[in-house]
Amino acid sequence: MKKIDSVKVKNWFKGLFVSTPDSEAKLLTVAKKDGTQTVISSVLCALLGIFIGYLILVCINAEHAGEAMQTILKNFGFYTSPEKQLYYFGSTIVKAVPLIMCGLSVMFAYKAGLFNIGVGGQYCVGICFSLYAALVWQLPWYACILIAGVMGALWGAISGIFKALFNVNEVIACIMTNWIGLYMTNILLSDERAMNLTLSETYKLAKNAPQALIPSGGLSELFSNNKYVTIAVIFTLIIAVVILVVMNFTTFGYELKATGHNKFAAKYAGMKDKRNIIVTMAISGALAGLGAAFFYLTGIEQYKTSSSVPAMGFNGIAVAFLGGLNPIGVVFAGYFVQHITLGGARIDTTYYNPQVADLMIAIIIYLCAFVLFFKQFMNKSLGKISDRLNKKKAVAMSSGEEPTPTAQDAAQADDTTVEENEKTPDEEIIDDVNKEIEEITPPNVDENTQKGDEEK
Repeated sequence: MKKIDSVKVKNWFKGLFVSTPDSEAKLLTVAKKDGTQTVISSVLCALLGIFIGYLILVCINAEHAGEAMQTILKNFGFYTSPEKQLYYFGSTIVKAVPLIMCGLSVMFAYKAGLFNIGVGGQYCVGICFSLYAALVWQLPWYACILIAGVMGALWGAISGIFKALFNVNEVIACIMTNWIGLYMTNILLSDERAMNLTLSETYKLAKNAPQALIPSGGLSELFSNNKYVTIAVIFTLIIAVVILVVMNFTTFGYELKATGHNKFAAKYAGMKDKRNIIVTMAISGALAGLGAAFFYLTGIEQYKTSSSVPAMGFNGIAVAFLGGLNPIGVVFAGYFVQHITLGGARIDTTYYNPQVADLMIAIIIYLCAFVLFFKQFMNKSLGKISDRLNKKKAVAMSSGEEPTPTAQDAAQADDTTVEENEKTPDEEIIDDVNKEIEEITPPNVDENTQKGDEEK
């Protein structure tokens, strides 16, 4: 068994935390990465929101504050039976799907420089046409999902058209379409074939339109036969990955982001700025419409006539920022918000008003807006540290001092030694290039011979 060198281990740990004039600490290098800052900022916002919520519980009833907070954080862990825990864990995932899709909708538009505050209206349109296609037209589940996505895209494109062609701010256009979408949904779903007018809620799909229920694909068996866990969960994860690839690794995503940041520069570069704005809002609306279909076509809830725009759209804004405007981060942020939402519904109403849970959730959602603030603060702090290190290095170089060996250099020197006469790979490449240049270059011509040729 190879013996561990304690000196190497000590130097390695020292290199993690200690910066020298020649190199910065490894943890400092990792902290400068955008992904690291996003994760740290999001976690800080969530912890700060939970802490403030706990203080509110203490002010209301200090004796049972710890128990109430534990209930909120445990959610389905409240049950002692493993079967019930799995079942309600599945229900939490199902209810997180539309929130994640709305978060992806906000994130996609924001990445392209647009603020889609009309996600609530696009979500309503998705509810309307997915349930209308299921209950009235009796279409299969995949057709209902497709119709919801297309109609959500068309609804989002309306705001995009006003922005691209008439320079109307997308926020104003989206607010107007939110209420139009809500009332259109109430009117269309008030059809007696779709809604029980006595209860003012749509009929259950399992009874009136079983062909429109999304299949589980075997996922229900993983969650104690929870029939509401369907392949919509897998679709959501696939969509998040696709958005990540499209926005970061394709020309199409680059054009959308470039147009959003500066449409005049994009137009000068040959990009179709107006088309990109409309396409961005259409895709964003399609994501919200699909989120509605993924939720209501599971049969877990029925739509009830509402007088206000669903909060799902506005919560999607918080989820997008809490997730650091990253598709994978949005998935985790959406689940977290839904987890504490359902956990808050289980607190003991004997000691606390049921609205306390909603208040806590509102505080956490409000603090999600500070994710970008924390990132900017970290950038400034890390920038100051780097500036101090650069100044120390410059002073050491000007005074003629030899640079102090770092822990990484010491470890490399212990591991491998290069002989004096042995060439490095870079030197070998340079030699090969020089040989090729010599072969290509014509032989030198004598100056006298060259002058004679010129006279002739």
